[in-house]
Amino acid sequence: LTPQVDFDFDQAIIAPYINTAKPRVAILREQGVNGQNEMAVAFMRAGFDCDDVPMSLLINHSKQLSDYQGIIACGGFSYGDVLGAGQGWAKSILFNQLLRRQFSAFFADNNRFALGVCNGCQMFSGLREIIPGSDDWPDFVANHSGQFEARFSALQIADHHNLFFQGMAGAVIPVAIAHGEGRAVFSGSANKQVMAAHYADNQGQISMRYPFNPNGSQSAVAAVSNDDGRILAMMPHPERVFRGVQMSWSPADWQDTSPWQRMFYNARLFVN
Repeated sequence: LTPQVDFDFDQAIIAPYINTAKPRVAILREQGVNGQNEMAVAFMRAGFDCDDVPMSLLINHSKQLSDYQGIIACGGFSYGDVLGAGQGWAKSILFNQLLRRQFSAFFADNNRFALGVCNGCQMFSGLREIIPGSDDWPDFVANHSGQFEARFSALQIADHHNLFFQGMAGAVIPVAIAHGEGRAVFSGSANKQVMAAHYADNQGQISMRYPFNPNGSQSAVAAVSNDDGRILAMMPHPERVFRGVQMSWSPADWQDTSPWQRMFYNARLFVN
């Protein structure tokens, strides 16, 4: 791995907002989801108030998505990957009128943001019909290797207007991946405008070679954005490596903070 980072990820870009009200984000949970704790900490470090929101509480009206600035769908194995990874979770929203209305209204609100990681990415892909500007997103299907891939890979951040990657374009950053169905497959020709990040080799170049591209994704796509940049779906796990010491390997000067923390800081800048 050869990280290439030319931005100061230790810079306290959220400092002007430290003493302001903390925006609220909903960390969504469903049966089999298991990445909520580290995701909450990553957002809390960026000054968010994180709320644990099981889907059942949305169904029984105990919580409303309209109370939050952002919604986060985490990794895991929702519904045991029945119907395909993330697809049972997506169908539970699409086929429930209350949930469909709530999620549709949230995704359509230009003042709100959403992040789907791993299983959450697969679930967001299954919600394309209610996510504005996501028509050209891929499906995420079984890895070419035919096995679960859990490894440390490199991501090259695209020059894209997605809010999470502002100021990060061109960086090549190590990241954790863990999935069995992460291969991005486009129904037609791949639209480069939706591609927010790609798998890269040890020279920092976008790669289709295994294991640099761990799943065989078309165009080595690792993350996709909707048209206006408010909604990001990505297979890798930045929430597992927002600190340098969380990484299996990192440069010696990456300690309390890694470059991935900038993603969560950027979300705070968007809100403010």
